[in-house]
Amino acid sequence: MSRSPRPDARTVAVLAALGALAPLVMLVIWRRQDIVGVVLALLCVLLTMVAGVAVSAARQADDPEPADRSATVGPPELMPYGIDADTLDALDSRATLRAARDRRRGSNGLSGGR
Repeated sequence: MSRSPRPDARTVAVLAALGALAPLVMLVIWRRQDIVGVVLALLCVLLTMVAGVAVSAARQADDPEPADRSATVGPPELMPYGIDADTLDALDSRATLRAARDRRRGSNGLSGGR
């Protein structure tokens, strides 16, 4: 039993976008305000969503995530190690965040030139 090859995400995006354009044009030209108009509007929304997801899949295929995310870290002054998300939500000022970072480093908040 042979399977047909799956279309590329870009192909799906283009076909869905063109497919969404047809009901949109029909809605604008006919100006129907009955069940047919509702079905055309829902079909337009559905095909637009399919096109959006296909575009997102195509972008993700172009730029794959690194296998190990722990290897991608930023500069130490931007990474508040030892502080969880709840603590970051509670800290609302830069001075408080800087004091927590200094405390983590062991400098007791004395930074000299700042």
